[in-house]
Amino acid sequence: MPARGPVRAARRDRGQVAVEFVGMVPLILLLVAAVWECVLIGYAFSLAGNAADEAARVGAVHGDGACTDAAGRHIGGAWRMKVICGESGDVYKATVQLNLPVFFPGLDIGMPITGEGGSAKEDE
Repeated sequence: MPARGPVRAARRDRGQVAVEFVGMVPLILLLVAAVWECVLIGYAFSLAGNAADEAARVGAVHGDGACTDAAGRHIGGAWRMKVICGESGDVYKATVQLNLPVFFPGLDIGMPITGEGGSAKEDE
């Protein structure tokens, strides 16, 4: 008869791991989504900065039209991009704005992420 005590306790604990797992799944998914969003925002900043640098380099030699085209070559079509190119003294500047993505490019909340680049003007 003394062996029945632990057996009854084991029966009451049956399924406890499954219940704890089901309770933790939403928290784990929320954490994964938050990490993914942080990575995507960091990538957007990097992408905007790189596109602005490349656009400024091309614009310093070939002008505004080439500046916008160069920025477009470095940004995919899913990103809603705005490019501002212009001269400021002896420096050609380019600014690339992307909208802050939510989980994937194309779904955004309208907050701009800005990358700026500059290059010394050159003659062809």
